[in-house]
Amino acid sequence: MSSLVPPFTLETATRKVRLAEDGWNSRDPGRVSLVYTPDSQWRNRAEFITGRAEIVAFLARKWAKELDYRLIKEIWAFTDDRIAVRFAYEWHDDSGNWFRSYGNENWEFDAAGLMQRRFACINDLPIRETERKYHWPLGRRPDDHPGLTELGL
Repeated sequence: MSSLVPPFTLETATRKVRLAEDGWNSRDPGRVSLVYTPDSQWRNRAEFITGRAEIVAFLARKWAKELDYRLIKEIWAFTDDRIAVRFAYEWHDDSGNWFRSYGNENWEFDAAGLMQRRFACINDLPIRETERKYHWPLGRRPDDHPGLTELGL
């Protein structure tokens, strides 16, 4: 496979999306931060985040609140140095209330393949535990687990 740097092909953009999903499913803020430029700029909901240290702090807060987090990402579109994805993740709070969070992200990469900008729009839908669709063990989604389209999401 060719390198995962711009300009992207469908193959490299799709692989980049799956690697991002795998990283976020690790729930390891330090590991996840390494795929972003040191001065990466984010908008995540109403938060504006700049740089790896802020990314690590944000993700640590996120995963302390969003328990048993499981995520699926799917490519939506791509150009030379940009990728658009849609995603959904399931999680529960410390009171046992379950949610499915839906969103879209727009990513822009530098020449080395590090993400320099990430813009995310996310909505949370309360669900019953019986409505969950993600049941794999915490960590990477198994290759044979359905994606968003196959799950009707």
